[in-house]
Amino acid sequence: MFSGIVEEMARVTAIKKYGENVDFTLTCSFVNELKIDQSIAHNGVCLTVVSIEDDCYTVTAMKETLDRSNLGTLEVGSRVNVERSMLMNGRLDGHIVQGHVDETARCISMEDADGSTYFTFEYPENKEMALRGYFTVDKGSITVNGVSLTVCEPTTNTFKVAIIPYTRENTNFADINVGTVVNLEFDILGKYIARLHDFQR
Repeated sequence: MFSGIVEEMARVTAIKKYGENVDFTLTCSFVNELKIDQSIAHNGVCLTVVSIEDDCYTVTAMKETLDRSNLGTLEVGSRVNVERSMLMNGRLDGHIVQGHVDETARCISMEDADGSTYFTFEYPENKEMALRGYFTVDKGSITVNGVSLTVCEPTTNTFKVAIIPYTRENTNFADINVGTVVNLEFDILGKYIARLHDFQR
């Protein structure tokens, strides 16, 4: 489980494909604190550390993960938002994030907000998925590339988020432009409520 509070950006140092899997090797400041089998969110995707060597670690993504996320677009040198799993005695500064990316969205607009920036994202409109809790609500929570954010002005398949300068400088929102594909994880509370409503019908 994660909180959506990104620790830092790791940098991809190598990519190795075998079969339908891909190994991503990355480097960041806390590599020496990691251990094999540890879970780390990468752009919001929970992946398991499979090896550690020198100042780098490696994780494996399977086809399902690559199909549902933007990890398949990564290249050597790409910056990736990373967060280690929560400590049970820690503060929940963001919201409950599982690290299970639901789908991708595309940035369709960026607007200056007198220092901050409004990003608008669009995802495929799907009424069946919406009935299962895959939607956004005004002032609700959304995870974008692993970052816990508050929704503004949602529609059936778009929403805005306001990004302050600190977040833009310290996450890969600095690399997002119109057309960039990002990972989305919808709020787990909405999914449970939608499922409960489905049982009661």
